Amino acid sequence: MVSAEVTPFQQPNMLHPVVNKPNVAVRLDGVLKRFGDATALHKISLMIEEGEFITLLGPSGCGKTTLLNLMAGFAEADGGEIFIDGDLVTDIPPYQREIGIVFQNYALFPHMTVEKNVGYGLRMRGVPKAEITERVAQALELVKLAGYGHRKPRELSGGQQQRVALARALVIRPKVLLLDEPFSALDKNLRLSMQVELKAIQRKLGVTTVFVTHDQGEALSMSDRVVVMSAGHVRQIGTPDEIYRRPTDPFVAGFVGDVNILPGRYAGRDGEAILALGGNVLRLPAERVQATIGERLNVYVRPENIQLAPLDPHSLFSATVIAHVFQGDHVDVHLDAPALGSATLFARQSGLNSLTRWPVGSLVGVTVDDEGVCAFSAATEE
Repeated sequence: MVSAEVTPFQQPNMLHPVVNKPNVAVRLDGVLKRFGDATALHKISLMIEEGEFITLLGPSGCGKTTLLNLMAGFAEADGGEIFIDGDLVTDIPPYQREIGIVFQNYALFPHMTVEKNVGYGLRMRGVPKAEITERVAQALELVKLAGYGHRKPRELSGGQQQRVALARALVIRPKVLLLDEPFSALDKNLRLSMQVELKAIQRKLGVTTVFVTHDQGEALSMSDRVVVMSAGHVRQIGTPDEIYRRPTDPFVAGFVGDVNILPGRYAGRDGEAILALGGNVLRLPAERVQATIGERLNVYVRPENIQLAPLDPHSLFSATVIAHVFQGDHVDVHLDAPALGSATLFARQSGLNSLTRWPVGSLVGVTVDDEGVCAFSAATEE
């Protein structure tokens, strides 16, 4: 979790107020949401610190957008309480929550100019005209749209429309900025550049930000913390590194990033966990294995942690190269390993020499770098 860095831009009468110290900006206590007989959110509790960039990550239908709508006041909770900046807002309407929100489709008014769109929230709040003009100009400069104020949304590109929506959300000086998959309509290159721009703006202003996405790359690259959700439950909360390298359950291990799932057995423990894998032994820190001794395991191994070398007695097991997938800066080498039964795996190799060093059909020795490897009882996943 991060505290905001105060910059010269952050003066009390500028776009956003100074943030001097970290406090809890948003607190959810046992928030419950049902739609008919279906429970969309199961008593979610969460604390978000002031100035933090936190991402709600999960597959479609997991409840992340519903949770965002509850924070915004667009949906009513069936249980629990929501606090913003220490104030109970569970029953407070959206316009009184001091929330800025950017929707997936931007929701710009097509008949209004960019200036009118950005200043809309200020006009609704009765801000004096001169102040609106000043703050709108600051907001447009912040999102690199100075000089675009007289255009209509239809005259803008998708990325520019996204910037207008962001400026409109920020100009009201929100206590919390909510972003509902704001990059989903952009092409890959523009999406990546907008990620960098948004993160820079968020750090500059120190505004507490809740970001919703199903894109793991976005979540890992932009967030101070990630909240992984599934079926209305929070599965894990942690830094991107913790989520990626220390998943706490099989869902998180399998959902976040690319991974090989290899069959094994919990053979014993002598300070470390001893895993029988591919006819050999792999040792892991005991806290990374959630099972009892003797149980069948699913062992989660990142492709970058699989090492290939000529077959020798130190190899964990042997495998045959069955395919290459060229990915520009790396090559995914797909392997068939008889010792793993029907399971196949892939190793992520940097450099094009993997194409010639390990041609299709070649027999290789496989070892595993245990960094980031974890294992869970196969019974819990059946």
